[in-house]
Amino acid sequence: ALSSAASDVYKRQTVMNSSFLYHAWGLYNHKCTREEYKGNTIILHIEAKERKKDCPKCGHRQLVKNGFRVRDFIGLPIGGKKKVQRYKCKNQDCDYDRQESIPFATGSCGYTHRFAKYVVDLLRSMTLKDAANLLGVSWDTVKDIHTRHLEYHYAPPSLEGVDSIGIDEFAVRKGHVYKTIVVDLKSGRILYVGNGKGADALDGFWKRIRRKGVDIKYIATDLSAAFISSVYENCPNAVHVFDHFHVVKLMNEKLDEIRRVQYHMEKDINKRKVLKGTRYLLLSNGADIFDKEYKTRLDNALDMNKPLSQAYYLKEQLREIWMQVNKDDAERVMSDWVKQARESKVPQLVKMAATVTAHRTGILAWYDCHISTGKVEGINNKIKVMKRTAYGFRDERYFELRLYALHDCRITRNVG
Repeated sequence: ALSSAASDVYKRQTVMNSSFLYHAWGLYNHKCTREEYKGNTIILHIEAKERKKDCPKCGHRQLVKNGFRVRDFIGLPIGGKKKVQRYKCKNQDCDYDRQESIPFATGSCGYTHRFAKYVVDLLRSMTLKDAANLLGVSWDTVKDIHTRHLEYHYAPPSLEGVDSIGIDEFAVRKGHVYKTIVVDLKSGRILYVGNGKGADALDGFWKRIRRKGVDIKYIATDLSAAFISSVYENCPNAVHVFDHFHVVKLMNEKLDEIRRVQYHMEKDINKRKVLKGTRYLLLSNGADIFDKEYKTRLDNALDMNKPLSQAYYLKEQLREIWMQVNKDDAERVMSDWVKQARESKVPQLVKMAATVTAHRTGILAWYDCHISTGKVEGINNKIKVMKRTAYGFRDERYFELRLYALHDCRITRNVG
């Protein structure tokens, strides 16, 4: 009876040890053989429950123990250390001589899977530097863990179900260094990151599209000649929509240029005072100016300068192109607008009329598919915040991976 009771105690202790290894370390196939206490450190000696007998390389049952290698692993706050068994195949035709595979760590990494998961969880609300300081590990270790996580979950981005995309560029840093991004307009995911802002920046994306057999039906871009030529060459059957925001923005630039020219040409000091400081009023949407004083000042500036008045009212009328019931009505409004711009004889307006005429197909394509680059512009703003908070990125690949994960709010909360 005593022997049976002792056996039950031993079994309960073994179960308890196995339960501890599972819940504290995530170890499924190991058991604790001995415990040591050195100062404030608890050292657990663990080994695999079942010893390997078959050679993983040749399959012969001639695998024998061939020494040990002690490895330290970074785990959750309690730390960890494991003596790793080495195996050697005695079959003369087999040269297998390696250490056993570690199920709770990847390759030669010196940290466990659970530690890596803990780091990723911390990075949802911490910067890389803060997480490294909290855990007492190097910044490079935390970045390596995060890079592996991003590589596994977000690279390369899936193209399944993608049929509408937006293309735009953003500045990486000062000095005219740009990157081009392709965004899925439905999910808001960044699908591709290319270097530069020329047509060649999209070559990698088009190659992947052809390789995967993806059918892109709708594309939204700005008026960039590089993007237009790239889309026409690689995706000629897609509906290519020119974003109306960029068309209006271009018109605003022409209006501001006219304001500056008229200000410098004006000789009357009183009239120059009226024109000075009207930039905000001229570029604002006329329907949004409710203040009577501002309205009076704007009217005075327009009454005293005909070219400025023509440009302002054409700027307001330009938005009417996208407010029609159908495409035919929009085309009539556009033709009338181009005619008025040309008849004004103002060089900037004549040039804008030529631009609208040259891009009329892409502008009117908005009635075939109501898409824009608005979502892409929003992503560009997120990228600016991420770069500013992180004080830039030295690792190009890590930066690209962060861009691929930008749509995931669980990841984007970490901004440094």
